Amino acid sequence: MVVFNVIFYAFIAVVCVQIYYYTVVFGRFSALKTKKAAFKTPPVSVIVCAKNEADNLKRNIPFLLSQEYPEFELILINDNSSDHTLKVMTGFQKLHENIKIVNVKPVEAFWGNKKYALTLGIKAATHETLLFTDADCSPNSSHWIAEMCVQFDQERLLVLGYGAYEKIKRSFLNRLIRFETFFTAVQYFSYATTGNAYMGVGRNLAYKRSLFFEANGFIGHIQVKSGDDDLFVNQVATKLNTAICVSEHAFTSSKPKTDFKSWILQKRRHVSTASHYKTKHKLMLGLFYVSQILFWILGTTVLILMLHWEIAVALIALRFAIQYMVLFAAAKKLNEKDLIFLLPVLEVFLFSAQMVIFIQNLISKPKYWK
Repeated sequence: MVVFNVIFYAFIAVVCVQIYYYTVVFGRFSALKTKKAAFKTPPVSVIVCAKNEADNLKRNIPFLLSQEYPEFELILINDNSSDHTLKVMTGFQKLHENIKIVNVKPVEAFWGNKKYALTLGIKAATHETLLFTDADCSPNSSHWIAEMCVQFDQERLLVLGYGAYEKIKRSFLNRLIRFETFFTAVQYFSYATTGNAYMGVGRNLAYKRSLFFEANGFIGHIQVKSGDDDLFVNQVATKLNTAICVSEHAFTSSKPKTDFKSWILQKRRHVSTASHYKTKHKLMLGLFYVSQILFWILGTTVLILMLHWEIAVALIALRFAIQYMVLFAAAKKLNEKDLIFLLPVLEVFLFSAQMVIFIQNLISKPKYWK
């Protein structure tokens, strides 16, 4: 029948699209050979914006202060916290001369807007090189600053790093969260490698102060509550000015959410910024996401209907083989190899969760960054 032929050929087209993404786009990052750059030690301003993060700051500030780097300051931004965040900051400041505190008071025009608080912190920065992380993050090593900053040169003014989540044994949610984080990183590292950087994560991101002010900061998307990281990168990244850092010593680590509701809310804030990406990036990401869903739907349909099942099985096996090889190579780079064994299950759960998030965001938008 004509309908069955349309389904089968549509399935072939979807498999071809999937193979293209995994080989041509993601394969570039997986096969990338990292080169050791010449060691540089420009003075650095490490910036942490915190809102009600007293406990996380107590735990993570010592890791930031223990960095083996000749000259850096730590700028702590208290974004109108209602807990003991400011008290924790001042306690550390009394013991360390390289800590600077920016205490942000509520302003009606920028109520609940992290970008306003970050802008004040960036203005307070002494140094040209800025390195960002979150209050709930800690560097994986004492060489975090050095490994991130070595990627800068006269042209490279923006460095994308990897912000991982801690592993929790026997937790499927933890694997799902880490898989989403890993796969998102594979995408933004891959696009950056091909000269189409579209996002970065504020848990591990560095750029030059001059780049921020030349772009007029966050003014182009100040009305969007989230996106101080990905929307800024989407705005300023070019083929020439962006570098990636995948040294294990340069990773940061955060405590993940431990219940689905909190994680979904967190992802709703993150996903809400995607509609503000450049059109070409929305098309590239959208095509992959649609092809991923259609691969499972059409693949299942073709097998149930037994439409040229020998060819269908061969195509499905080919797609999975390429996906496994590419993502396993990427997982080795990002120290996430344990995720690959549950790849099909995690993939289905992830795009199902993303669909739920997309529908929820159509109904109502998240209003605050925390």
